[in-house]
Amino acid sequence: MIIKSLEHLSLISKKIADYLSEEDLIFLIGEIGVGKTTLTRNIINYLQKKQDIQQTEVLSPTFNLLYEYAFKNLKLMHYDLYRIKDTKELDQLGIFNEDVNSVKIIEWPELIKKNVLDKLELHLSYSSKENERNLILKKYGKWKNFSIDEL
Repeated sequence: MIIKSLEHLSLISKKIADYLSEEDLIFLIGEIGVGKTTLTRNIINYLQKKQDIQQTEVLSPTFNLLYEYAFKNLKLMHYDLYRIKDTKELDQLGIFNEDVNSVKIIEWPELIKKNVLDKLELHLSYSSKENERNLILKKYGKWKNFSIDEL
């Protein structure tokens, strides 16, 4: 699929946000600057607006590794594993050891080998057109029937 604009990315983000539930896992895969944090920001700000919660600035957790967001019916953990270089460091983060009742959005998840039932992978890449991005979805578990083809 081609993401044609920031507005199109926002529509995709809203559709993903409306489908989220506890214990979901979203992997964001792609080069620096391709839109992983923008997509996450759209999801978080949409959920905040939808639940009448003040919208916050959503930054990339590249240096902090994790930012947490609380909503009325779920908790969202936004990880950025760009600086993690081996599985020992990854294990120390305890991503899957704690707070199983939260949605986890993970940028740079390549070191994660844990098999998770309900997972959506978004593979983003640059397009030949400057303002467009390519998107490939890989869907597992409850996400198997999720579709954004009509957007």
